[in-house]
Amino acid sequence: MPRTLLAAALLTPLLAAALATPAAAAPSIDRYVAMGDSFAAVGTLTDVRPAPLGCARATDNYPSGVAARINPAQFVDVSCGGAQVRDLSSPQDVAFGPNPAQYEALTAGTDLVTVTIGGNDVGFGEIISTCARLSFSDPLGSPCKRHFTSGGTDVLGERIAALGPQITEVVAQIRARSPQAQVIVVGYLRILPPRGGCWPVVPFAFGDVPHFAAVQDNLNATIGRHATAAGATFVNPGVTTGHDVCKSADVKWVEGLIPTSLSVPVHPNARGQAHVAAITADAVG
Repeated sequence: MPRTLLAAALLTPLLAAALATPAAAAPSIDRYVAMGDSFAAVGTLTDVRPAPLGCARATDNYPSGVAARINPAQFVDVSCGGAQVRDLSSPQDVAFGPNPAQYEALTAGTDLVTVTIGGNDVGFGEIISTCARLSFSDPLGSPCKRHFTSGGTDVLGERIAALGPQITEVVAQIRARSPQAQVIVVGYLRILPPRGGCWPVVPFAFGDVPHFAAVQDNLNATIGRHATAAGATFVNPGVTTGHDVCKSADVKWVEGLIPTSLSVPVHPNARGQAHVAAITADAVG
């Protein structure tokens, strides 16, 4: 038999065996716990779980979308609107609450945890309301940037820097309670476009739009850097542009101050949460 034919004859069974090898099975999740603030909790306002109602914890938020994709044996969502890092370890006062300390949901048998936290610690609500108010004094300038950097101090930069070690501690606290769990820290969807904006529909002065985009990029980068250094997986929804508050109702992933869907102002809508669910589920395992 010629040498080439002999080699082919020997390789054919090996190739057939390799092709017949089944693909690796999807990871089996026994208990999935979702934690975090409103960017984890909210979705469609008509589909809010009443436990407690003040958390605005929707059935179409990204944790629910992840659960639908990975089908865990048990899914526990303790995310809550307005949560800060401190509310992971202490009860959070909300309407018809309180919401128990979120760490209490963690068990030794938990094998997947997702968490979105830090935006309220940095002051998202304060930033948005301040920038909106100041925009009317100088719509073409950057009055909000001047406000948060007056006296040569970068107030928001300092807040973000202070948040970093807290993210490290969050991952450590989760690991202490659920040592076998994969921990996925999820960042924040992009709220404003990188530049331009759409004042006065969304009242951010044109010069403040790129500044706020840079602040949000810094926030996601800081969360990601500390999360991965602590051994967690980081998912960053903020890298995707083109779905911000200035886009049309059928394109945007985050609502503006006046929502065009049944969602919370300046928060992810159902379409945005579905995107975060998809990229987070892809990171499982």
